[in-house]
Parts: sequence; structure tokens; C-alpha cells
Amino acid sequence: MTFPVIGVVGGGQLARMMAPAAIQLGFTLRVLAEGPDVSAVAAVASSTIGDYRSLDDLRDFANGVDVLTFDHEHVPGDLLRALQSDGVNVQPQPEALAHAQDKIVMRRAIDRMGLPNPEWAEVSSVEELCAFGDRIGWPVVLKTPRGGYDGKGVMVVNTPGDAGRAAAWFQGSPLLAEAKVEFSRELSALVARTPSGSSRAWPVVHSIQVDGVCDEVIAPAANLSAELAASIGEAALRIADDLGVTGVMAVELFQTPGTDAGFMVNELAMRPHNSGHWTMDGSVTGQFEQHLRAVLDLPLGDTGTLGTVTVMKNYLGGDNVDLFSAYPAALAAEPAAKIHSYGKGVRPGRKIGHVNAVALAGENLETVRNRAERAAAILRNGPDSSKIRKENA
Repeated sequence: MTFPVIGVVGGGQLARMMAPAAIQLGFTLRVLAEGPDVSAVAAVASSTIGDYRSLDDLRDFANGVDVLTFDHEHVPGDLLRALQSDGVNVQPQPEALAHAQDKIVMRRAIDRMGLPNPEWAEVSSVEELCAFGDRIGWPVVLKTPRGGYDGKGVMVVNTPGDAGRAAAWFQGSPLLAEAKVEFSRELSALVARTPSGSSRAWPVVHSIQVDGVCDEVIAPAANLSAELAASIGEAALRIADDLGVTGVMAVELFQTPGTDAGFMVNELAMRPHNSGHWTMDGSVTGQFEQHLRAVLDLPLGDTGTLGTVTVMKNYLGGDNVDLFSAYPAALAAEPAAKIHSYGKGVRPGRKIGHVNAVALAGENLETVRNRAERAAAILRNGPDSSKIRKENA
């Protein structure tokens, strides 16, 4: 038997982090990269430079792969359907992927399933936006249906008088307007599903955002009732099954005390996700291995935890431009922390890596959080103790 060849469209950090799992399992991973210096190129044996918006480039890349999957959700659906007509095994399939590509399509599907959605509407003008806000109450959240991530493509409109700021956003295609949800915290439910319909869920986690970017994840979410955790997990598995998702999917949610369900669906991502990076060190099966197993229709791995709590802390570009120079201090300060680097150049605010900390015997949540934050702060700011003390003060 020959081992499978997996093609990944996109050369970002998610493709990079699939590489160790592929190597461990003996799979060949190929990447269609945007350029020679993107994150995944240095981590895989075979990469092709090409444009995911070009059918010719996609066809050339897909030749000889056993399955085609993704580092991002941006490949146009018509191109993926053309590849399917060529006989390419595309996972997830374009019909499912559309719900992660277009937030309006996603909102319709969540309504159809009867799952808790914020109030929403398609709006094509400032006047329609104002009518929606007057009907459901201000403020409202305006989103571009496609392409937004990490806080991009999102605008909070506080009053009708504030709506004029959105005029430039209306370019002939509808935008998504949503009620601004009152929530206690953001949660994420990560699941994986195979083409034959097997699925598994990881514990629901608490995702902490700073300026629209995931900053920290606590797994499992602290003080989440067993009933609500089960309800959220069941909803995520139902979404995956109903939409025919394959591979890993993240359901980002708001916890909404006082509502009937106790949560509302925010967004979907159909590929490994920042809120699942904790699984690399804190779960029996990490999300990147699970994604590869799922898209190949192999039995899924155990999603149990390896400690009572795991904390994932992102580190963004900061004062320290020579990341490796901080490794000795970070590794010495927190020898139980696990450092993951994305092979990216440092620039302010850019995601360049994360730290995982898994609870050791007898450790509580705050101890684990402090360990992850200290290692991340050293990497971000350099081994200058005054900066670290100031940040943790």
C-alpha cells in the first residue's frame, strides 16, 4: 500500500502545522503556496507557488494528490466544483465550505437548523441598515459577508447618525447586519467529521479576544455547566453533519446568560482554527492530525484532554524583532511551556506563534495562565525583565 498524498491550498501557519502530523503518520504533504517565503514552505518537502484563484494553477497542483484540503476558506466555489468534475477529491466539499466563505449563507443555515442566531438581515444601503437598527435596536454590527477575519470587515454602528461611516462599504453586494449581542464571554466548539459521517468533538473552550484577534484560549472553559457544554457540543456536531462538513470545523459562539439556549452562534471556520491550537499539546489527538485523518476518511482520534486545563497564548509581533534571541530566556523561565513558532517575519500586531501550557499535577488555572503568558511575553518583548514585569503588573 502506498501512503497518501495530501494537497493543501494555502501556505500559512495552519498548513505549516499540518506538516509534523503528516510526517508522523507517513503521509506526503504538498502545499500550494502564495509565495516562496510564506510560513509553510520551509516545513514541507514539496511546495508549488501558485494562485488559488487560478483554475490552471489549482489543476496543476491537484494532479497526483489523493485529497485536496485547505489552509484558508478563500478558494472560489466554482473552481472547486471544476476540480471535482475533474475527479479531484476535495475536502471539505464546496457546498459545505460556502457556509464558512459567506456569513449570510451561514446565517440562513443556522436559522434553518433552528439553532440560536442573533437577529440579522441582508442590507444593501445605509437606509436599509438604519431601518434594521430602528427595528431591532441600536447598536448593530455590520459585516462584510466574505473575507473578514481577526476583526477585519466588522464595524459597530452605534446610532443612525453613525451609519454614514458605512457608506463606502456598500459596493453593490449585500452586507450582513446583526444585532450587537450582549454576552458574558466568547466560546469555541471544535469538531471533526469524516466523509463517511463519523465525528468527534473536543471540549468547549473559552476564547479571549483582544482588538478582534484571538489572544488566549482556556480549555476546557472554566465554570461552564455540564448541561450547557453538552448543548453546545451537540449543536456543533449537528452543524457539521447537517452541512456535510469534512475535516476540522470551529464554531465560534457567544455565551448569553438569560437566553433560552444560553449561547448564540457567531461564525464558522472549516479548517483547523486558532481556538484549537491548545490541542497540539493538551489533547490525545491534536487538531492538525485529526484534520488529516478526517479528510482521508480514516478513523478519528481520541479528543480527551491530557491535563485538567490547557492554556494557549498567542504572541504577536512586538518589541523583539529577533525571535530566537529570546528562546534561551523563555525556555529557561518556563521549561514546561511548549513554544510554537510560525516561521514568519516579525511586524507589530502580526500573529507569529503561540505558547501552550498544560496543567501539571496540583496546578490551578491561574498558575497555568501565568506560565503561558510569561513565556509569550519574553518572546514578544525580548529577555528584558523590566518589560516583562511591566506587562504582567
